[in-house]
Amino acid sequence: MKTKLFILICICAVTASCTTTVQTQKQNKIAQAIKKEGDVFQVQGNYTAALNKLLEAEKMAPDDPYIQNSLGLAYMGKERDDMAIKAFDKALSIKPDYTEAMNNLGAAYLRDEKFDTAIKTFNKVLEDITYPTPHYPLANIGWAQLAQNNYAVAQKYFFKALREVPGFIPAIHGLAQLYMQTGQTDRAVAYLEKHIKRAPETTIFHKDLAQAYEACGKTRQAIKAWQVTKQLAPEHSSLYYKAEQRLLELQ
Repeated sequence: MKTKLFILICICAVTASCTTTVQTQKQNKIAQAIKKEGDVFQVQGNYTAALNKLLEAEKMAPDDPYIQNSLGLAYMGKERDDMAIKAFDKALSIKPDYTEAMNNLGAAYLRDEKFDTAIKTFNKVLEDITYPTPHYPLANIGWAQLAQNNYAVAQKYFFKALREVPGFIPAIHGLAQLYMQTGQTDRAVAYLEKHIKRAPETTIFHKDLAQAYEACGKTRQAIKAWQVTKQLAPEHSSLYYKAEQRLLELQ
């Protein structure tokens, strides 16, 4: 009798375990579907809708590192870098080899002006020799160094990023800003004019060129560059309003 009872208890335990596993798998599938919806909203720039979806997904799968990474990006979109850092940290605590989340964590530190911590984080990303896009952490180290006025080091990292991907916009933008900050305005103008010929639809290059023309005292050229910036920038974006403001002040 005792043996039969023991077998019955074991069977019940296995059945309960199987049921729990099936329920968990079902929840995870639903969570991933909701995450995809949130990711679509992120691509569209609708970070509020993305955040709502991703928080819903997190409730169903709280230990999914990919949901945490997407949550971090949504928090960055909402300019809540403090919360983004927590989300990326959680993703890495679940999956320590998640290099993409590590790079995103570095970006959050960079935006939060924690430059030394950002540099250390990006260097950890670069330790992963299989990471497919090293130009991102390289350029980001350049920006962190530039923010601390370490111009020679910043230039070195921008050049490293451009060796990986010759037309990489953040690195070109970084070098243009570096040239202007170090008083090399003529060099900035020549550099930007060259890259605008190659990529005429890149809004940030026209904005940089406008600033470089202003620094050179070339108001007429600056106005034209700001006009192009305004035409190319999405309406109601920060670049659009910046261009509009400078045109009002210069004309």
